[in-house]
Amino acid sequence: MTSRNLAILGSTGSIGRNTLAVARRFPERFSIRALTARNNIDLLAAQIQDFCPDIAVVYDPSDAEDLKKKLGRKVSTKILHGEQGYLDAATHEGVDMVVSAMVGAAGLLPTLAAIEAKKDIALANKETLVMAGDLVMDKARTSGVRVLPVDSEHSAIFQCICGNRRKDVEKILLTASGGPFCNSPASEFARIKPGDALAHPTWQMGSKITIDSATLMNKGLEVIEAMHLFSLCVEQVEVVIHPQSIIHSMVGYCDGTVMAQMGLPDMQGAIAYALSYPQRLSLGLSSPDFPGIGKLTFQAPDLEKFVCLALALEAGKIGGTMPAVLNAANEVAVAAFLEDRIGFDRIAGLIGSVMQQYEPLPDPDLDNILAADAWGRNAARAQLPE
Repeated sequence: MTSRNLAILGSTGSIGRNTLAVARRFPERFSIRALTARNNIDLLAAQIQDFCPDIAVVYDPSDAEDLKKKLGRKVSTKILHGEQGYLDAATHEGVDMVVSAMVGAAGLLPTLAAIEAKKDIALANKETLVMAGDLVMDKARTSGVRVLPVDSEHSAIFQCICGNRRKDVEKILLTASGGPFCNSPASEFARIKPGDALAHPTWQMGSKITIDSATLMNKGLEVIEAMHLFSLCVEQVEVVIHPQSIIHSMVGYCDGTVMAQMGLPDMQGAIAYALSYPQRLSLGLSSPDFPGIGKLTFQAPDLEKFVCLALALEAGKIGGTMPAVLNAANEVAVAAFLEDRIGFDRIAGLIGSVMQQYEPLPDPDLDNILAADAWGRNAARAQLPE
């Protein structure tokens, strides 16, 4: 039985909390060596007391000082802060796997640093591959590092591909719940408030990803992520609305066979599989009650209504630095919506306007990608109301 020493980047978020729940159930399998958060020092302090990591990181130095005071002198965990602190956690000598679960573009540099330090990656931060997929996967191959998906959809694809030849894969079918507004007319989008959009029908997630799910941008980002994880072109990734969220995704093969991975909507299954691969852990999760469910339904997404998905598919086709700009503009737009600065119906328009202004670079290096990210944020902020 192999034991893993983990660093969890984003331990106070939904993925981080679920990862720690898995680790708590299997203490003989997982040792927590590093934890990072942005500013939730109360929860991070509780996690430190439970798991006694070597180091813990927050962003702001004043939060680091408050965390030290909260923990007291009896706790031996070293408290770090800032971007360098996140890099230190990602490359910590005692760690052999990094759970990349930070929100947004902030996860890119720590994940790259972990790969260069030859740490396996359990990847939940899809923006890392959206922004720099070719670069990240090339570095992983060069370093001999495994990048194992944590997103339920990509975990499902990974499980359906295991044991089969990659060259026999014809396409993947990426399922989406459709979010809370799947059956709402676009004419109602202007009246949607943050509280409405945060009420996801099937999954419990952080606020940013929940809004992305409501706009279907999350599914567009997952399309780009899947392209890099599984070496596919955008035309080989089909998005299918599946409101029951029982089939997490499917893989279609050249002989017409389609393999599906199913389960109740609970992230611990996908997390545990990434942490323990190729073994499976007995999590005590129930299988779906198929007679009780009665039926599973599917429909094509409405790209005229969910423009964010159409924009992401366009960015995936264009490639280069365009996905980084798409992601940057989306992060600004979602934050503005959550702050009630723009309406729900303005999110896609803002992103599309930024993309129209941008001339993408092909085959970018890291500096090009970071510059594109900064440009996209500045261009999006310039269009926000005062």
